Amino acid sequence: MGELKVLDHPLIQHKLTMIRDYRTGTKAFRELVDEVGTLMAFEITRDLPLEEIDVETPVTTAKAYRLAGKKLGIIPILRAGLGMMDGVLNLIPAAKVGHVGLYRDPKTLEPVEYYVKLPSDIHERELIVVDPMLATGGSASAAIQSLKDRGAINIKLMCLIGAPEGVKRIQQDHDDVDIYLAALDEKLNEKGYIVPGLGDAGDRLFGTK
Repeated sequence: MGELKVLDHPLIQHKLTMIRDYRTGTKAFRELVDEVGTLMAFEITRDLPLEEIDVETPVTTAKAYRLAGKKLGIIPILRAGLGMMDGVLNLIPAAKVGHVGLYRDPKTLEPVEYYVKLPSDIHERELIVVDPMLATGGSASAAIQSLKDRGAINIKLMCLIGAPEGVKRIQQDHDDVDIYLAALDEKLNEKGYIVPGLGDAGDRLFGTK
């Protein structure tokens, strides 16, 4: 089964507290989500493979290490996932970016795919799916399935906040996907919002209602 990893780094937790605060305005909220995205990317890439090379320093030749050419891809789920994308790219600027757009059918409440644009070689890439909230898990599960249907093999899911219900859904539907959260919250309320959560991430990122 894929692992659940809650990233308890002090800087992540400090910034997440400010993200949760209802008094945090759109500009600050957007900047904080961006910063936490970078910090989480630092943790999620901890196990990337390295290769040893020779490098000329101003003094002598040294044995050193560089990334072993592993291809990465960042896949934000539209629209709120866009708020975390730049934060990850700050750390991994060479990563390719794909997009998966989903909306919830008002009658069935099931996610409906309306847009997918991906790198042509996703089967060769380690993909990081990003979305601030893992609530019911329906959208994230559908996005992951969409990637698998197009040939993706190696997928990780990165969210700011998750609910137990969403984590369980991903683990049931995609037991090969590791989940990275900044916080695992208590539950979902009757409207499907994470409690205590941070409200609607998309609205707070983009200043909409």
